[in-house]
Amino acid sequence: MTILGVSRTPGALLSFRRRIALRDADSVPPTLILTRKDLCQVVNLPVLLRELKDALAGASAEGSAQRVRAEPTAMVLVPGTAPNVPAYTVKVHAKNPDRRPALTGVICLHDSSSGDLLAVLDSGWLTALRTGAGAALGAHVLAGPEADAVGVIGAGQQGVAQLRALHALRPLASVHVHDMDPAAAAALAELARGELAVPDVQVCRSPAEVADVSDVLLIATWSRVPVLYADQVRPGTHITSLGADEPGKAELDARQLADALLVTDDVKLASAVLPAQDIDTTLGAVLRGEHPGRRTPQEITVYSPVGLPLQDCVAAWHAYRAALDSGLGTRLHLEA
Repeated sequence: MTILGVSRTPGALLSFRRRIALRDADSVPPTLILTRKDLCQVVNLPVLLRELKDALAGASAEGSAQRVRAEPTAMVLVPGTAPNVPAYTVKVHAKNPDRRPALTGVICLHDSSSGDLLAVLDSGWLTALRTGAGAALGAHVLAGPEADAVGVIGAGQQGVAQLRALHALRPLASVHVHDMDPAAAAALAELARGELAVPDVQVCRSPAEVADVSDVLLIATWSRVPVLYADQVRPGTHITSLGADEPGKAELDARQLADALLVTDDVKLASAVLPAQDIDTTLGAVLRGEHPGRRTPQEITVYSPVGLPLQDCVAAWHAYRAALDSGLGTRLHLEA
């Protein structure tokens, strides 16, 4: 198998490292600077989704992911490593819901053999993309195979990213949207009608109205109180909620979390936010066949990911290789 043309064999990875080292025999290789505009041009979402799925399935169940928070907004994610990727990432970014864009910062991609800084990438856009891709992957894996009525609660950048990624994974028959900002809801509805060509698209007045007509719910809010309660969700629904990524967020009520099949990406990290006794398994375990995932058509499933450094590594490596192939980005010798 290959990742963007790079064979997944030790010899090929060693050859890649040698090629990078030989680009400038007299100095450290140049660092590739990738802006948000560059990333928008080089990332291939369907390919990235396959790479994320392979990485989550192939990663060790006993990971070493760390999320170091410096209140109120700053976050450091280390080490970003993934199977068969000869590089690691260190991400420093900040989250501020009162600013647009809400995410800002950088991802540093390093050669895992030499430690050379291969690239510095804008983290805001890439983090939103990889988070949406990972969240949609969880929805696709855990939802019923025929589920095609999608509800989006929270029509910001993350709601857009999740919907785009889920559309790349399965056909969508309908999309129902709610947001506290009517303009944001209308914009996402127009994207679903136009870019995604979804046949039936509606803007709803409340989260409960969205849940009443949806097989799959994508929730992406900053809420500190539940936006949905257990008795508002239909049997058989899948819910992807991003409430586990930050202390204090609570998109679903406690009974919903206790009654559903609750899946996350990293049990240790998620236990700081979710009730540890309610967590059933991880998405990686489902992908590896260690857990069956959805067990009955009527079961309610919840995927509540933290967001892993592994995702940063996969996304940054994807973008870096594509940028090298296309000639995009700015090359700098930082030691000059």
